[in-house]
Amino acid sequence: MTSSKEIPIRIAQRLRRELKPLKFASPVSYVYNPLDYAWRSHSEYLRRYGLGRKEVVLFGMNPGPWGMAQTGIPFGEVAIVRDWLGIEAKVDKPEFEHPKRPIEGFECQRTEVSGARLWGFIRNVFKTPKRFFERCFVANYCPLVFMEDTGRNRTPDKLPINERVPLQSACNYALRDLVAYYQPNWVIGVGQFAEKRAKETLADFDVKIGRILHPSPASPIANRGWAKEAAKQIAELGLKF
Repeated sequence: MTSSKEIPIRIAQRLRRELKPLKFASPVSYVYNPLDYAWRSHSEYLRRYGLGRKEVVLFGMNPGPWGMAQTGIPFGEVAIVRDWLGIEAKVDKPEFEHPKRPIEGFECQRTEVSGARLWGFIRNVFKTPKRFFERCFVANYCPLVFMEDTGRNRTPDKLPINERVPLQSACNYALRDLVAYYQPNWVIGVGQFAEKRAKETLADFDVKIGRILHPSPASPIANRGWAKEAAKQIAELGLKF
């Protein structure tokens, strides 16, 4: 019998298995799955911070090349994961690695701006991981990183429908099971894509769904003060952090 404490880990393991046989055609040339090569740190994140009921689940679209792709943690900018979350583990290499997007794990010197902004905001508000994770959790809808020959990131919403449908089927299943386990009052999409997936996937759940601006440096609004805008949007939802 599966312990209830193991459920998030089992969900991640099942998602990893279900995504493994999926194939993606050009312009996608490389696909990274941190649930494979960064499983040590991802499973540590789940064991340390992902057990028990949560009031709020924040979730994003898929990993960035210098965040979860390196550390296995959603929005997982290296310094924040290592120094604030206190997680550091050996990260292996994906089977096929893009020469312009090497996986260096916790040795990576690049900064994931989105992750630094999101986790930096959380750290500033909650001060300690314990205070944050007592109420909240951060996840990703899709754990895969898609890259073109040039090294350019390709987001899941840009995939053709024949590739998107089986991908979303597996990711929807995992999201529903996570929300059923956490029983949150709120699911907050970090960005429009995540909010849309939540609304479609969780339509029959008794949960409130909202959105905050994605902290991507590609967003002019985010670059003008993402933390202030995120705090405003959270307050407008009626949440008190």
